[in-house]
Amino acid sequence: MAATAVIGSQWGDEGKGKIIDYLAGRSDMVVRAQGGGNAGHTVVIKDKKYALHLVPSGILNANIVNIIGNGVVFDPADFFEELSIFEKDGVSTENVFVSDRAHLVLPYHKTLDGLYEEARGGDDLGTTRKGIGPAYMDKIARIGLRVCDMLDETEFRRKLEDRIDRKNREIVTLYDGEPLDKAEIVAAYMEHARKLKPRARDIGTMVYNAISAGKKVLFEGAQGAMLDIDLGTYPYVTSSHPVSGGFTVGSGIGPGLIGDVIGVTKAYTTRVGKGPFVTELANAVGDRIREVGREYGATTGRPRRCGWFDGLVVRYSVRINGTKSLALTLLDVLSEFDELKICEHYEYNGEKLDYFPADLDVLAKCAPVYRTLPGWRADISGCRSYDELPQAARGYVEAIEEVCGARVGMISVGPDREQTMVR
Repeated sequence: MAATAVIGSQWGDEGKGKIIDYLAGRSDMVVRAQGGGNAGHTVVIKDKKYALHLVPSGILNANIVNIIGNGVVFDPADFFEELSIFEKDGVSTENVFVSDRAHLVLPYHKTLDGLYEEARGGDDLGTTRKGIGPAYMDKIARIGLRVCDMLDETEFRRKLEDRIDRKNREIVTLYDGEPLDKAEIVAAYMEHARKLKPRARDIGTMVYNAISAGKKVLFEGAQGAMLDIDLGTYPYVTSSHPVSGGFTVGSGIGPGLIGDVIGVTKAYTTRVGKGPFVTELANAVGDRIREVGREYGATTGRPRRCGWFDGLVVRYSVRINGTKSLALTLLDVLSEFDELKICEHYEYNGEKLDYFPADLDVLAKCAPVYRTLPGWRADISGCRSYDELPQAARGYVEAIEEVCGARVGMISVGPDREQTMVR
């Protein structure tokens, strides 16, 4: 048996939460393996909206084991706050476990995240200021603290006090900031440590054993492929690997155990923050897509930049992820337009560019070359099968398949679980 991985094919915010929730209902285990609380999945169940950040989307399905892997940077304070929201709604949180190898996000990471952004001035990256980048910095610098460090109370106190002293010197000396209250942080995190002990596990073994036993394991992607630290639009990226390869190192299993990769893809394109965006519509059409699609960040509330479907981006994503099929979301948002456009390739200095460039200066000078298709001008939110879609909607889906080189296997026409069709 092999696991299924769900990744974002664009810059995140593709509607992965809904697709993962749909697939989780048919799974035994859901695994989150990268990123941190900067990610936001929104799931709607019978008009009740849940915004998930650290907790895997399987939490909303009874009897599913939910795993936070070692590739995640883990914020205990945010984690327990998120769990409390579910518990108030009567959702069981007993089956949520955290890798003992996961690195911690601590209060000084959040403080430094803000100070780093302010120091960049006009060259800021537009981070969520959730401390994600600084936590990964400590991980790579080999001075980070991990969940396993919290399991020994005496050692954790010693290490945490040492790190706070170090970070306070950086905050005060380099950035003229206010030092953090060491006693307050230590007291809070010693309590988090006591609460976390029953959930800390050797996650790699749990995931491997589940797959070996024939269980249905679903890897839940956060962010999107174009935000990958190596393969995305650097430096306007996240600090981890939201591509299919990130699941293996982020959960402690080998790549041969992932059998299927589903790329979640919006029927148009959005991104948050800075960086070149070739198909961006800085006009009334883009504004209308934003309003109809409710394109505001689940974590920050920031308005997303909107544009036509960029086939070059998704084609690139299909290649780097080994995508087997696409899950097309938010098709219903495009129902009120007379014509639609799909970018087939870029033009740079008068020449055709059919690969995604690494150099952002080159990317900023690229122009989209579009295929124009007719709109369908009909409400498709009630469609439950592919054949029920208007002919123009089916033509749009099939054009995306042709341009991207992958079959569209799932289509979402609304936020609710039931508004999902499988071809």
